[in-house]
Amino acid sequence: MPEGTSKMKTAASASKKFSVKRKTPTRLYARGVILGYKRSKSNCYATCTLVKIEGVRTREDTQCYLGKRIAYVYKAKTEIRNSKYRVMWGKVCRAHGNSGVVRTRWRKNIPPRAFGAQCRVMLYPSSI
Repeated sequence: MPEGTSKMKTAASASKKFSVKRKTPTRLYARGVILGYKRSKSNCYATCTLVKIEGVRTREDTQCYLGKRIAYVYKAKTEIRNSKYRVMWGKVCRAHGNSGVVRTRWRKNIPPRAFGAQCRVMLYPSSI
């Protein structure tokens, strides 16, 4: 057997040894966008915030998200417990209109700075 083929075999086996399959990260939440407070022409209801959930287009699609926890993750200036990231928690209450927007209630009212920002609609608590 020629020497060149043995070198090629070892190179091929070495490349197989080092090729590691990368695992794709799995998202355990649905993405949403905070639209703003529920409001009329002159009144603003800061206790109820409207959220558009990605992939939800009809009122019927919102049914599986009712009661789910929702998180707004943001970055603050000062560090608390070795992290600059903070979370505000809320809950999906009900549908708002026919286009897949939901009304949410938060433990503390969402600041207007968060309007247009992404939030995470967690897939728990689950009734399945």
